[in-house]
Amino acid sequence: MSTEEKVLDAFKNAGKPVGAGKIVELTGLDRKEVDKAMKSLKESGSIVSPQRCLWEVKK
Repeated sequence: MSTEEKVLDAFKNAGKPVGAGKIVELTGLDRKEVDKAMKSLKESGSIVSPQRCLWEVKK
């Protein structure tokens, strides 16, 4: 499973909009890895921000 897939799964499992820090807690990944994966997911439109600094899977 790629880092992006792990991050996306963590967003799905969170059930609510969360920040990068929470994703680090949920996945156990390094913060830099999470930030890089989130940047890619944002660019692809897989995650969206309903509120400043919080992200969720695009519905």
